[in-house]
Amino acid sequence: MLRPPRLFSALSALLATLALASPVRAETLKNWFNDPFIQVRSAVPDCPPPLGPLVNEAEAHLESHWRTERGTSCWLAGQCSKPNSYLYDAPIAHAVQVHFANDPAFARSSLWLTFQRRFVLVEGCSADPAMTAAALEAFVRAEPDVERVIVNLRAPGQSKAPYPLASP
Repeated sequence: MLRPPRLFSALSALLATLALASPVRAETLKNWFNDPFIQVRSAVPDCPPPLGPLVNEAEAHLESHWRTERGTSCWLAGQCSKPNSYLYDAPIAHAVQVHFANDPAFARSSLWLTFQRRFVLVEGCSADPAMTAAALEAFVRAEPDVERVIVNLRAPGQSKAPYPLASP
């Protein structure tokens, strides 16, 4: 009969062997929470698309509690009229998309926007050395209900994107 320490060692060895022997499956990444994710500019041809709101099922499960808590805290604090701050995202995304469609600003860029909890994450590339993150932030922030804008851009001459990629 195996004693507990030996049993644990045997089980650990068996699990390690099975993990090495089993085929590696690619995890399916999905936008589990239907966060708005849009491309508003596409002038830089070699700009890699960001990962955006895509996560695997395990990450979505871990994130679900946090999202519930963060989403309702805005309403509980009296800072939102809607019961969950994620309910603002689709209208904000639409307004920002229209703003970009009606204004030629940032024409020499490729930009993707992710909307989560009244936050707008702007990712992409600029071919214009004069374009600043502050100007882009102010442009997006002009829309009502936007709480925060986070800009991650690959500038001219940079080789690596400063954001997670959709396809590494």
